[in-house]
Amino acid sequence: MGCPSLAATGRIGGVKLPDPSHLRDSVSADGVFDVVVAGYDAVYPAAAASPAFGKLWAEHACGGAFPSEFAHISFLTLDELRAIAGYLALHDVAVLADLACGAGGPGLWVTTRSGASLIGIDPSSAGLAEARKRADRVGFADRARYWQGTFAATGLADGAADGALSIDAIQYAPDKWQVFREARRVLRPGGRLAFSAFEVDPARVGGLPVLGVDPVPDYAPLLEDAGFSIDWYKESDGWAERVAAAFGAVMEAMAALTDEMGVAAASSLGMEAAVTLEVRPYRRRVLAAARRLSG
Repeated sequence: MGCPSLAATGRIGGVKLPDPSHLRDSVSADGVFDVVVAGYDAVYPAAAASPAFGKLWAEHACGGAFPSEFAHISFLTLDELRAIAGYLALHDVAVLADLACGAGGPGLWVTTRSGASLIGIDPSSAGLAEARKRADRVGFADRARYWQGTFAATGLADGAADGALSIDAIQYAPDKWQVFREARRVLRPGGRLAFSAFEVDPARVGGLPVLGVDPVPDYAPLLEDAGFSIDWYKESDGWAERVAAAFGAVMEAMAALTDEMGVAAASSLGMEAAVTLEVRPYRRRVLAAARRLSG
């Protein structure tokens, strides 16, 4: 389906959207875009309270089979999460660091099945509040801790984690190499990192806020440079179709989403949908698994 031009209309479903050209690339002292935190602070609690969003996202973004108690706002499918969990191979005395955990669903799915302890880190206080509520609902509050931090400054000690996880968030980091350097620091030698992320096409994002800063078309060289040995690095099956379907559904449902989520959250989500569909900034969505080298 086609989408209305954000530049031409500034509206979707009667909702006025922020002009992306007016957004700023200001970065906090601990290394996160201020506009990204503001957007997620609005979206996380609103998404959790919106049946319309939950239904369309589960159907179009996640392949329709993701368990609702671990729902998320990324494009992760259950098969992908099973592969990630299998690779991490955690046990009941292990520690998993969930980097940019948001509302916590995927990390909790992995740890409730393995028995490992969980440390979730995210710059969004609203996301962390939702993650704590979710951990309590699934009976894992005594094994899960959450605190504010960023990819560049997790607050974890050296070698604190046996495994690390990140889902569809690295493309929003101001300095992608720093993401992997910090992940290596917090993993024990031999510890495993698994993530999904969007590779960004530099030719398509010039002048865009956030995505236009340090656009990375291939994370593999950064992983190796940071001290990881890559076990697999592959394109996600059907990612482009799921992105188009999910964001197309968001734009079609904008009026209903605004009623349930409020203007701030719905307009933030709508702007991301419109820019993604118009600009097509992503080269691929990838799944990666790598081990921290010693030394």
